[in-house]
Amino acid sequence: MLKEFEKLKLENLTLKSNINLLKFAIENLNDKDVNFYTGFSSRAVFNEVLKFLNPGPNGENMILNTANIDNIDEIQCNVKSGRPRKLSPENQFLMFLCRVKVGLFEYDLSNRFGVSISTVSNVLISWANFCYQRLGTLNIWPSKKQVFQYMPQSFKEKYPSTRVIIDCTEIKVEMSSSLLLKSQTYSNYKSANTLKGLIGISPSGSVSFVSQLFTGCISDREITERSGFLQLPFDKGDSIMADKGFNIQDLLDEVHVKLNIPPFLGMYDQMAGGDVLRTQSIAAERIHVERAINKIKSFHIFDQVIPLSLMGSINQIWTVCALLTLFQEPIISVS
Repeated sequence: MLKEFEKLKLENLTLKSNINLLKFAIENLNDKDVNFYTGFSSRAVFNEVLKFLNPGPNGENMILNTANIDNIDEIQCNVKSGRPRKLSPENQFLMFLCRVKVGLFEYDLSNRFGVSISTVSNVLISWANFCYQRLGTLNIWPSKKQVFQYMPQSFKEKYPSTRVIIDCTEIKVEMSSSLLLKSQTYSNYKSANTLKGLIGISPSGSVSFVSQLFTGCISDREITERSGFLQLPFDKGDSIMADKGFNIQDLLDEVHVKLNIPPFLGMYDQMAGGDVLRTQSIAAERIHVERAINKIKSFHIFDQVIPLSLMGSINQIWTVCALLTLFQEPIISVS
């Protein structure tokens, strides 16, 4: 009788444990929850993005690094076994989004999903690589016709030839023990060790270019040269809108593209009236690229100093977060 009681008690504890583990899962989240944890407006959007990524019902279309996972039974992947896995591809994707969008730490995710920290680490890196590969197949550079079709009226009236608006941004990274890397990543602008990327958006507000990340000491001009931006398929007569720090007209001349930047003050103490108006006009339109960058940085993983342990995946994570904004609500409403 005592043995039977102990057996029932153990089964009860196991059932309670399983209920807790399954409580935080995509199946149990409503649209409001999904929006908070993933940035997508609804569960339906989450499902559509996952359908596009297509990891396979059991994760057979992706490569999951299982070398350092403490318990292989914690994940559902393409490892052959007759037993069902605990963490489905849907919930692996949810875990990845919770890390990058909300900025939840690996210890927290380990508790929420009921898996080991080693499993969390491997799932995050595997999904960063997988999403990077899948989203990288998207053609995010719109044609000139598409750009003009969705261009806000204010652009059509003042800057109709605008193909892309560009700006650079930085994210803070953990200081390396390497003196060379430490000096290369140091940003005078941020007074911190950073990585720097170039972002381009179409006039409608959609991300149309994402560079890889460079060390924080790089100039706007150099990143424009090295990022592949100048190799994009521009059309003759296109123009680019940028901040005055982008002194790149000579580079654009080679691809027959014009540059719209605010006028310089130069040697004068005060701008001419026309220059002031032009500065204000460009600033009013250029602000949208800042809003787009802020949208990328609303992925709260970038609130934190990126640890050295993520340096091998940070390019993928940065690009994926930028491209995931394409599945979110637009920053500009075009009637």
